[in-house]
Amino acid sequence: MSQHTQTADVDQDLVPHQFNAVDYFIDRHLTEGRGDHTAVIDRSGETSYADLADRVSRAASVLAGLNLGSGSRIALALLDSIEYPTVFWGALKSGIVPVCLNTLLTEDHYRYILDDCEVRVLIVEAPLLERFEPFLGELPHLEHVIVVGQPVADHHHWEAELAVATPRAGSHPAHRDDVAFWLYSSGSTGNPKGVPHHHASLFWVAELYGRGVLEINRDDRIFSVAKLFFAYGMGNGMTFPFAVGATAIYYDGRPTPEVAMDHLEQHQPTLFCGVPTLYAALLGSEPLARRPGSAALRRSISAGEALPGEVAQGWHRRFGSPILDGVGSTEMLHIFLSNQPRDMNYGCSGRAVPGYQLRLVDGAGEPVPRGEIGELLVRGPSSARSYWNRPAKSQATFVDGWTYTGDKYYQDTEGRYFYCGRSDDMFKSGGNWVSPFEVESTLMEHPSVLEAAVVARADESGNLKPMAYVVLKDNVETGTDEMEAALKTFVRERIELWKYPRWIQVVEELPKTATGKIQRFKLREAALELIS
Repeated sequence: MSQHTQTADVDQDLVPHQFNAVDYFIDRHLTEGRGDHTAVIDRSGETSYADLADRVSRAASVLAGLNLGSGSRIALALLDSIEYPTVFWGALKSGIVPVCLNTLLTEDHYRYILDDCEVRVLIVEAPLLERFEPFLGELPHLEHVIVVGQPVADHHHWEAELAVATPRAGSHPAHRDDVAFWLYSSGSTGNPKGVPHHHASLFWVAELYGRGVLEINRDDRIFSVAKLFFAYGMGNGMTFPFAVGATAIYYDGRPTPEVAMDHLEQHQPTLFCGVPTLYAALLGSEPLARRPGSAALRRSISAGEALPGEVAQGWHRRFGSPILDGVGSTEMLHIFLSNQPRDMNYGCSGRAVPGYQLRLVDGAGEPVPRGEIGELLVRGPSSARSYWNRPAKSQATFVDGWTYTGDKYYQDTEGRYFYCGRSDDMFKSGGNWVSPFEVESTLMEHPSVLEAAVVARADESGNLKPMAYVVLKDNVETGTDEMEAALKTFVRERIELWKYPRWIQVVEELPKTATGKIQRFKLREAALELIS
């Protein structure tokens, strides 16, 4: 049976050919009477849609005054505050292409990215400037550095220039298929890959997921722990709320579980956007789990990694809000596979978001039968079309309109998709496939386990067997032989024999990327060292 989940093709003409996204997401609210509604709440207070539109128009004038030329790229290294949408949408309004930088990268990665995308201007938060200063003079295309926050000698000061700028009337003419902005993928190894996205893509993720699945409306207040420089955070914190005139809540610091709970209580969001590790941490801390959270919370979402069913159920029981677990990517801009409000099944990734199509294929690109594991492919209107300066990787990832996700899934008899792991993480033990995620989810059902990660390790005969790294909850004593034996027995009694972990190591924390994804390659390296 072909694993091709058909969804209705979208009507491309919902987006006019001449389309600058800033007209839809920012300026439209003034003509439609939402100027007085709150657009953003951040550390400095509330900003209305009218004030945001004014800031964006003045930002467009500041950027136009640099005489860069349309399509030139500027890099944004900004924290989550009102300045982020001001600069981002101001760039689109002026015909400039913003490149959104992860604020948690290394100096080497910043040097690589700024050189790779030939950035002309760097707009950087004052506390982050020191990470760029050592190599700014080495970038041949860089012409200006603009500092946000505290003024710095020899650099432009953003707030000062914004204050005296004349608002731009009208946006730069753009086609819906013109490149609007770039993201960089956060690969677990190697240099990040530049991913250009188009003006229409912003509309489509807001329409298909924001309205179609999340059902966001003008009265919602949305808080996302994922930052605006991530594809996931950009959708949650700008694209979705600005599509309907809702309110976005920003936090410019590290979103710890304590901070997340503080914001849930202080701002009473109706929509909360988290990641699996955060949900687990909020539930795993007795003091936090006893706090009330947001009484207004009607829906939560999760992405970044698959959400264990035990965590989703625990959150729903404790805070009364279902979690819509979904799957997205930088290449697709947001979530394209998800549980949906009237089609919830904890422990699986759900079905295709209407407007997207999915397939499962084997190593030869042929469809796999339902029930068998295959690689997930997706097609939809928000997809990027290539990576910047990566022809071989582009050719392997973007094939005949389909995007290879690198995720392994199987589909059950009802058409729901179940995550098995990244293609690089899957392995066979005794001739049978092992899904690290299945073993991890089973471990996390144990009341003492907060987090788990499973990798392949060779036994004395050279055969691959599962090895688990686990983080215990705060109130549990650190690892003992008795605990490790109990966890092995716990898993062995619940899933197939070949899947239970032959080795378990208790650790204080798991290595993660800046996006919160577990870096299993580091755990595989650690497992190899244990053997040697």
